[in-house]
Amino acid sequence: MGECPAMAPRSPLNGIGLRLLAAFLITAMSAMVAVATREVGLGQIVFWRSAVALIPICAYMAWCREFPSAIATRRPGLHLTRSLFGALSMALSFLSLAWLPVANAQALGYLAPVLTLPLAAWILGERIGPLAWGAAALGFGGVLLMLGAALEAPGQGALIGVAAGLGYAVTMAFVRVHIKAMTAVERPATIAFWFAVVSALAGLATWPFGWAMPSPQMMLWLLGAGLMGGLAHVAATEAAARAPVAVLAPFDFTGLVWALLFDAALFGVMPDGLGLMGVAAITGAALLVSFAAWALGGRPRESPARQNRGHARLAATGNGRRGRWKR
Repeated sequence: MGECPAMAPRSPLNGIGLRLLAAFLITAMSAMVAVATREVGLGQIVFWRSAVALIPICAYMAWCREFPSAIATRRPGLHLTRSLFGALSMALSFLSLAWLPVANAQALGYLAPVLTLPLAAWILGERIGPLAWGAAALGFGGVLLMLGAALEAPGQGALIGVAAGLGYAVTMAFVRVHIKAMTAVERPATIAFWFAVVSALAGLATWPFGWAMPSPQMMLWLLGAGLMGGLAHVAATEAAARAPVAVLAPFDFTGLVWALLFDAALFGVMPDGLGLMGVAAITGAALLVSFAAWALGGRPRESPARQNRGHARLAATGNGRRGRWKR
């Protein structure tokens, strides 16, 4: 089965293979969600995606001998903030998938690391170079192209999808910065567990507003989405333990290839015209951000004093003491 990340030897090739697997799994999850939106509501999908994901997450924690100890936390406020924003981000992503091809929705998701730049500069004190700012400008141009394609499409569905995708990218950018600060004081497994729990409860809260009874085939899509999401987390965690983030980041974009294939196989659609140009621009921007990280050797240039202030803001939210988690 391999070794838990706590004991895993650093192996870039193994890390890249696991990151490629994670990219496939997360894209497969998105495709399953896109199918599920044809029959059930967003809250119901969020519940099944999160609740079922707990199975591989808990199994992984047990393998790493962190279950049930990793469930305990002294910073419930931090987890609540991260999880609520994460649940909102997930719902916006699913709404985008309901109205856009998987490839277009995924491309908008690639804006998250681009939008993380100004947030990281503000909250964590990271210094952003001109290459990264150029990537942000290119990504913004890609969004304008996708908006143009949405305005040309019949009806308002595509415009809703683009707006939801932008909302997803913005909220996910905040979540990424939040998680980056949280990992200084909490286990990654703890963060993943409570995110799944809170998201499942948030989805369950929509039950009184009416849930559809899914068909047996649709139930398989919902269960599959949850399993793919949980396994993607495990694969991504294992990859990060074996290779630097800057080495792994460019391989995230292989998900776009899978997204195009899922679009063709499941829905018989492909992005064209302005939409395809927007996908290319946003993907290029995200690749530039990854290249900027690689050029720095995976070490962000940051102001320690400002970064400590950023961690302190988040720690204050959690009503707990700062300090790195211990196994």
